Amino acid sequence: MALATRTDRRPSRARTLWDSSVGKKTVMAVSGLIMLLYLVVHMIGNLKIYFGAGEFNHYAHWLRTVGEPFMHYEWTLWLVRIVLVVAVVAHATSAYQLSRRDLRARPVKYAHRRGRSSYATRTMRWGGVILGLFIVWHLLDLTTGTVHPGFQEGHPYQNVVGTFSTWYGDLIYIVAMLALGLHVRHGFWSAAQTLGAGSRTRDRALKATANILALLLTAGFIAVPVGVMTGVVS
Repeated sequence: MALATRTDRRPSRARTLWDSSVGKKTVMAVSGLIMLLYLVVHMIGNLKIYFGAGEFNHYAHWLRTVGEPFMHYEWTLWLVRIVLVVAVVAHATSAYQLSRRDLRARPVKYAHRRGRSSYATRTMRWGGVILGLFIVWHLLDLTTGTVHPGFQEGHPYQNVVGTFSTWYGDLIYIVAMLALGLHVRHGFWSAAQTLGAGSRTRDRALKATANILALLLTAGFIAVPVGVMTGVVS
């Protein structure tokens, strides 16, 4: 009697973790925190526009020379971009797969929805879609200049002012930043819980931190188009 041979291989620990809901939530939390760190730095850099064209354009040029001479021109910037792309893709993929898994787990709708949970879920879901579309538009507008009629290569200050001198540029940006604030408010709290930072003693501080971060980021980003609309930045 011949012994049966086992040819199947066990999935790797990384694959097993990724396939689990806990693993996907962890990926969402880590990638979300990476993007949050970038947003804080990006918002602070954007506010340099209030110091004039020379200061802002010099800052934009400095971003391309960070790390020289060890790093070649724009290498550090491209490294940051690659990390961000990976984070965005990982975050969006995890969110989509978790959403599909949640829908499969309860094919019949609840007779009575839980208001708070349902609201948070809808906010994160649609907020993510809005932000995804905004990222594409933002890159086409201020990075490649594809949708920017008066785009000037190497003149970021003038390009920003040009964008926010149009009603649609202001509307798109402000709506996206409001969506960002709601996304950060709920996302920071969720990430803290997923990574085990939550507890009875820390929950109040975490909620306050989430609210403050959301408020500061929203106000900081919106301050740029408001500055152009009011003539403070011109």
